Amino acid sequence: MNLKSERRGIHVDQSELLCKKGCGYYGNPAWQGFCSKCWREEYHKARQKQIQEDWELAERLQREEEEAYASSQSTQGAQSLTFSKFEEKKTNEKTRKVTTVKKFFTASSRTGAKKEIQEAKAPSPSINRQASIETDRVSKEFIEFLKTYHKPGQDIYKQCKLFLDTMNHKRDLSIEEQSECAQDFYQNIAEKLQTRWKVPPEKVEKAMDQIEKYIMTRQYKYVFCPETTDDEKKDLAVQKRIRALHWVTPQMLCVPVNEEIPEVSDMVVKAITDIIEMDSKRVPRDKLACITKCSKHIFNAIKITKNEPASADDFLPTLIYIVLKGNPPRLQSNIQYITRFCNPSRLMTGEDGYYFTNLCCAVAFIEKLDAQSLNLSQEDFDRFMTGQTSPKKQESDSFSPDVCLGVKQMYKNLDLLSQLNERQERIVNEAKKLEEDLIDWTDGITKEVQDIVEKYPLDIKPKNQALAAIDSENVENDKLPPPLQPQVYAG
Repeated sequence: MNLKSERRGIHVDQSELLCKKGCGYYGNPAWQGFCSKCWREEYHKARQKQIQEDWELAERLQREEEEAYASSQSTQGAQSLTFSKFEEKKTNEKTRKVTTVKKFFTASSRTGAKKEIQEAKAPSPSINRQASIETDRVSKEFIEFLKTYHKPGQDIYKQCKLFLDTMNHKRDLSIEEQSECAQDFYQNIAEKLQTRWKVPPEKVEKAMDQIEKYIMTRQYKYVFCPETTDDEKKDLAVQKRIRALHWVTPQMLCVPVNEEIPEVSDMVVKAITDIIEMDSKRVPRDKLACITKCSKHIFNAIKITKNEPASADDFLPTLIYIVLKGNPPRLQSNIQYITRFCNPSRLMTGEDGYYFTNLCCAVAFIEKLDAQSLNLSQEDFDRFMTGQTSPKKQESDSFSPDVCLGVKQMYKNLDLLSQLNERQERIVNEAKKLEEDLIDWTDGITKEVQDIVEKYPLDIKPKNQALAAIDSENVENDKLPPPLQPQVYAG
């Protein structure tokens, strides 16, 4: 393994985590580097521009149809019956085309294919029962929570029910449009809490958390990893990529964590558990909480190892290592779900937004990870990725005396397995080489035989006739006496 003399590590400037529009909030790769607020503004601008262009196209098509119809009408013959049929046909055709163009701007223009796909996705009865129990529990908790708000609580409940009914009638919308509906609802309900219902700021955040929990618990099965998106495809690609990078060591990432320390090892295990547990949660806020707990365990592991507070430059490489080691299920689907349906204020500010932005950066780094990122030569990187060899493990003799015997034996066994793997690879390569040599030898012998046969062809002569008898030409052989026969005389 050829390492560079200077290890540059993984560094992300904190300014790169912020919105590229300069508003001061945290950005997100899913929003092309914008924060939630700026992304929605850019999205609306692009959407309005597209709608305007589509309307102009529709008007132009309609004018062309009318001109074509008028031109065809002026050139028609005097046959009234034929003309009336032609006019009816053109009118129907024009109406059909104009109606088709206008359908682009209405929700009803979408075919029922997406709806059929969603309806065909039927979970098992046990999952339905579990989801129903959780939904009922969350509904009861939400009603009890709203009782503390008195009159505003009733209005909040009505607004939530109205939103859910609206979403049920918009199942055929794309996931981006459903996300827009949810974000608009969050923004409107937060403004009403502050302005109309005069709810104190400290209670607004609690109310928004409960509203998100109530709504998304009911919407989860419809909007998490829908079949109309490529989220599942991205999940499989990330999982395959992480499995291919199983050989990456903490030293390659410059991770300042010493797993030989029992407390640090426990923190690493807890961090991996939290990031994996994220997939079992149904509410975006709960998924964010798992990411936050995972990040805090990482900071504690770094602090114990270095005996000083961890920095941002230490955190990101360690988070990447945790993701590689844990390989969380449906990672991209969870990130997209949080991005689309979480209360935007949580992603724009606070520790939840900071940790989530770092997780997005970690996933983006893993997807683009190359030899230079790990301070490896391209040759070594390719060999590791193809499984031809693996980095050398730490020798058991180099452990400190305080390390338990089980850890030493584990690394010893890993070394033995690595050696056996290398020996097996050598044997397989030699066997392939021997097979190729045998094939080449067989081909060579065959070619030599063919050359000899062509140079000295085998000429097979006809079979010689049998030799005639000695006396065959003696015409008087019939008069000869018979041959003497041996006789036995008794003595």
